[in-house]
Amino acid sequence: MLFHVEMTVSIPRDLDPEIAEELKRTEKARAQDLQRQGKWRHLWRVVGHYANVSIFDVESHDELHAILTALPLFPYMEIRVTPLCRHPSSIHASDQ
Repeated sequence: MLFHVEMTVSIPRDLDPEIAEELKRTEKARAQDLQRQGKWRHLWRVVGHYANVSIFDVESHDELHAILTALPLFPYMEIRVTPLCRHPSSIHASDQ
């Protein structure tokens, strides 16, 4: 199942900078691990914002929920999820 996911991060200004940096490091490692697994298929930065647009390829809604809520920065994120399906006019056979 494919999902378009928009994540906007708002780390509180009063959060200890060392804690914020550790969260960012662990978030990066987790994102890269999920990409290697093929679950976080695409990841793009939104210019001028602490935000990203991503495509996830997971088995279920529940799996996506578990992945997103386990992200280290999840408590500081606003997330919008849109389920996707293959478009009949797409010329790419790999679209799922």
